[in-house]
Amino acid sequence: MTAIAVAIAAVFAIPLGAWLGHTGQGSGAMVTLGNATRAVPTLGIILLLAAGGLFGNGAAVLAAAIFAVPVLLVNSYEGVRGADPAARDAGRGMGMSGTRVLFQVELPLATGLIAAGLRTTIVQVVATIPLAALAGGGGLGQIIAFGMGTQRYGQVLAGGIVVALLALVLDGVLAVAQRLVTPAPLRVNGRPRRPRKAPVEP
Repeated sequence: MTAIAVAIAAVFAIPLGAWLGHTGQGSGAMVTLGNATRAVPTLGIILLLAAGGLFGNGAAVLAAAIFAVPVLLVNSYEGVRGADPAARDAGRGMGMSGTRVLFQVELPLATGLIAAGLRTTIVQVVATIPLAALAGGGGLGQIIAFGMGTQRYGQVLAGGIVVALLALVLDGVLAVAQRLVTPAPLRVNGRPRRPRKAPVEP
C-alpha cells in the first residue's frame, strides 16, 4: 500500500514540481497549496472517503497519496529551482533547449533533494498507512485495531513497535540510497547539500 501511494504521488508531484522549478510560473500558488494540504489529517481523509463509499485499502492508499504530495512537490521544486545558475547558464550557452537544460542539468543537480523528499515521504506513509484498518483495510494496522477491540493492549503496543521499527529500518536503507544517488560534489560529510552559487568575479 505504501509503494502504491508513493508511486501515485510521485507521478503527479515530481514532474509538476520540477516544471514549476524550471519555469517559476505559478510556483507560489502551488507551493502554498502543497503546504496547506499538510494540515489535512490523513485519518479525516480516510473517513471522508469511507463516508463516500470507498473502504479498505483503496481509501487508505488514496488518502496516503494525497498526504505524500506536498513533500515531493516542494522538494522537486526547490531542487530544480536551486540548481547552480552557472551550470544552467553553461547549458544554455552550449545551445541546449529549455527541456534539455531541465533534464540534463537541473534534474541531475536536484537528485539529492528529490531523493530526500522520497525518503521522508515513504517513512511518513509507512507510519500512517496502518490507519487503513479503521476503514476495513489490511496491513499492520489490523494488529493494532484488533488489540484495541479486544482490549489486548499488549498487542496494541506490539503492533505500534513493529510499525516504528519498520519505519526506522526503511529510513536507514533510504538514507544510504539517498547518498548513493546524490552526485559526489554535492555531498558534505556523506550528506547531500544544496549546490553553491558560483562566485561573482570583480
